Amino acid sequence: MKYIPTIGLEIHAELRTKSKMFCSCANDTDEKRPNMNICPICLGHPGTLPVLNKAAIRNVILVGHAIGGTIADYTEWDRKNYFYPDIPKGYQISQYKYPLVTGGSVQAGDKKIALTRIHLEEDTAKSTHGQGKSADESLVDFNRAGVPLLELVTEPVIHDAETAGAFAREFQLLLRTLGVAEANMEKGELRVEANVSVASEADTAALKFGTKTEVKNLNSFRSVERAIAFEIERQTDLLEEGGKVVQETRGWDENAGKTFSQRAKESSHDYRYFPDPDLPKLVISEIPEFSAKEIQKGMPELPWDKRTRLKKDFGMTDKEVAMIVESIELGKYFSAVIEHLSTKEEKRIAINYLLTDYVGLLKKQERAVEVSTAKLSPLNLAMLVKMINDGKISSRGAKELIILMHEGDSRDPESIAKEKGLLQKSDAGELESMAKDIMAKNPSVVADYKAGKIVALQFLVGQGMKLSKGSANPAVLKEVFLKELK
Repeated sequence: MKYIPTIGLEIHAELRTKSKMFCSCANDTDEKRPNMNICPICLGHPGTLPVLNKAAIRNVILVGHAIGGTIADYTEWDRKNYFYPDIPKGYQISQYKYPLVTGGSVQAGDKKIALTRIHLEEDTAKSTHGQGKSADESLVDFNRAGVPLLELVTEPVIHDAETAGAFAREFQLLLRTLGVAEANMEKGELRVEANVSVASEADTAALKFGTKTEVKNLNSFRSVERAIAFEIERQTDLLEEGGKVVQETRGWDENAGKTFSQRAKESSHDYRYFPDPDLPKLVISEIPEFSAKEIQKGMPELPWDKRTRLKKDFGMTDKEVAMIVESIELGKYFSAVIEHLSTKEEKRIAINYLLTDYVGLLKKQERAVEVSTAKLSPLNLAMLVKMINDGKISSRGAKELIILMHEGDSRDPESIAKEKGLLQKSDAGELESMAKDIMAKNPSVVADYKAGKIVALQFLVGQGMKLSKGSANPAVLKEVFLKELK
């Protein structure tokens, strides 16, 4: 029997705000000292009252507009009741019946993934195990408790691990492009959970899903894809053997490459949701800062729009587009370079030297692609591009200039080139004596050319470039040789 997998994703992203969701404690994911950014509100002390974070709400609405979702006019917050040591109040303030955003979609490769909802809640504290006085002791750091947390839920429309990974990557890129989250998975700022079910082809055709399992603890995109692929195989094998899939929450063991059972999966009624009595209901249309007009003012160019524009305007390859779009800083740097260039030829040269030579240098020396701290300014790179286009400097000389400017020489590239003797010699009269000298030293090559061996000319030009240490303009040098060889 053929089985069809169905996957839905839940993605949690910590939002970039100055303070936490319901109090004024700092939202600082880089704080290494435990329990520093805490107060009676985020610790859940009796008698404390939460206050809504306007910036966090605006961030979610901005994401909602970007993905083409429907922004709620009325929304409220609910208490999601469950107990873990890292839930300070014994409940989590979340949204259930009235999320901020419903619907919308995000492109994942060549597939458009429909979304169910995006809502806002508070993050939990962070538990660490085996780091206390004894191996079985656990510790809790409440710095993260109360941090604004966006939760996205997709429709169950994904059918393979690769598409799930592509969706998660694209959503991370969207969050970074909008500036609402850093979304670093290694820091736990972006967390992915996958709901996986497998059903027979006949059941799937009848819109019947299999029993789903939720896989948690996926802290990299590679883990997302591997865990989903494993779970599809596990459930398929189980059904093939006549067994039944149990609805449960499973963890992911990265080293073993397997999922493992953690606990029975809760249903929504298990959380006993009810509206939080301490927080106001919101009517979005009554808040001027949340109007569509105001939100659109802060909307940058979205990743999918940028890909289309780069291909259309610059004829970029898919690889070039990916480099520019997927690195926010590199994209800004590229835009700053292009501002100083006017012709199509100059812009094409800029793309080649930025993405091949300069990014290659950064990867080699800095082990990173980012150019946020680049010593080679966009203006100087643009000036170098103009020099290349005008034939003032060779490719070899340009590469050397890039290294010199990256290492801290902030002068304009033409001044550096003059000092280092890197400017191309384009004066035919100046190159004639060198051409004659090369021909005199290579009479057999001259004879070969006159006998019809065109490749001999390339040898002579190469000798000229070698003798001039790359400073001779090869096009002019070629013309000089052709004149002398008549």
